[in-house]
Amino acid sequence: MKNRIFLFIVSIFFIAGSAFGQEIVTAGRYLELVSETYATIRDYEANIAIRSGNSDMAGNLSFLAPSFLRVDFTRPTGQAIVFNGELLTVYIPEHRVTLNQTINRRRGGQATTQGLTLLRRNYTPSYVTGPEPVPLDTGSSERVVKLRLRRNSAAEGFTEIILSINPETRIIRRMEGRTIADSLIVFDFTNIKINQGIPSQRFLYNPPATANIFNNFLFRDQN
Repeated sequence: MKNRIFLFIVSIFFIAGSAFGQEIVTAGRYLELVSETYATIRDYEANIAIRSGNSDMAGNLSFLAPSFLRVDFTRPTGQAIVFNGELLTVYIPEHRVTLNQTINRRRGGQATTQGLTLLRRNYTPSYVTGPEPVPLDTGSSERVVKLRLRRNSAAEGFTEIILSINPETRIIRRMEGRTIADSLIVFDFTNIKINQGIPSQRFLYNPPATANIFNNFLFRDQN
């Protein structure tokens, strides 16, 4: 009996020591670690799929720090979104339309690289189920850490965002945003490649000359 009591006490101390030796990563700290990972990214490319209601889009995404972005869509074919740090261009082949928006540095700033910082500031994170990786989808062998972000004010466009994060790389695999109108928009990122040396020339884009051009379609820029 004494031996059993002794073993029981030793077991308790062993378990307690193991628990105290492990860092408890809160959801807020985990989101901070993800943000730190993205701060090291010089360039990024991936396949992107976007789902919203009956809409289904897909394409290839490229990013070059601090704010160059390009999406060449394969569905719908030929559609493109390009931002070279000063000019946002959206080409919609279905309507043969090119939309341009000039972004000055004061308005554009470093918004692209600070995206996760803004999420940390404007949303409160929590784990969906806990800090341990879970299946991306029911029955999926791919495992991710899922964070739920709830907005802190009514000014945010998404009431809730769920991030599915690769636990090894701390890179976002999926983003699910719930809009004010209760619509769900899902962004899937696959075949992700980081810091491959993307040239700035990739973000030079000339839409077809036959397209109708509309400038400053979002707002009239002022210096």
